[in-house]
Amino acid sequence: MSTLARRLVAEGLGTALLVAIVVGSGIRAERLAAGDTALALLANSLATGAGLVALLVSLGPVSGGHFNPVVSLSALLQGTLPPRDALRYVLVQVAGGVCGVLAAHAMFGEPALAWSAQSRTGAAMWWSECVATFGLVGVGIGTLRSRPQLVPFVVAGYIIAGYWFTSSTSFANPALTIACALTDTFTGIRPQDVPGFVLAQIGGGLAATLLFHWLCRKPAAAATAQADWRAAPASAPTSAD
Repeated sequence: MSTLARRLVAEGLGTALLVAIVVGSGIRAERLAAGDTALALLANSLATGAGLVALLVSLGPVSGGHFNPVVSLSALLQGTLPPRDALRYVLVQVAGGVCGVLAAHAMFGEPALAWSAQSRTGAAMWWSECVATFGLVGVGIGTLRSRPQLVPFVVAGYIIAGYWFTSSTSFANPALTIACALTDTFTGIRPQDVPGFVLAQIGGGLAATLLFHWLCRKPAAAATAQADWRAAPASAPTSAD
């Protein structure tokens, strides 16, 4: 059983590294793609997916590998994360996200923090984030309850796909969304567009939790205590970004 301190450090560190991967690979991709947005997006999505697998496998056994406030909210609703711990998880995830931006900017010589000017708003974008987060939480719950050892790969694969099948490039994570408002680079989002994204993400995550918690429920006689990392095998992560 991990101590609360270790779990919080793992969540903050994991979120920071995830955001650094997303933002840093976006900066690198944009600089190397010479204006080819599709090539830059491909590089950004592959780097994010690969990094996410590594983070889930390494830090998931410590904290559950949420790295995402919506995933922590889902765990709270499923009864696998106490309310106080859920609040602490969200706080360290948001703080970790800001640290991730600082780290990425320092690596590429960007200003420490800079408000993004990239517009991401409108009904299509909000619906996109709702669908993206619904799918992320849903595949996480479903895979965790059936084949938990595959969760890192399923979640990462879904995130890579989300870059391409959604109009918003599938942020699907309030901590990442807030962090990306602080980077005026490839992955940025204007601060005024953040609330719409976050509300859509929460709505999608809540809907997925309700549906998949019912859909993937095991019969009482066959139920196991694998609701999260603290009861699952060390190689069985939960869903993240």
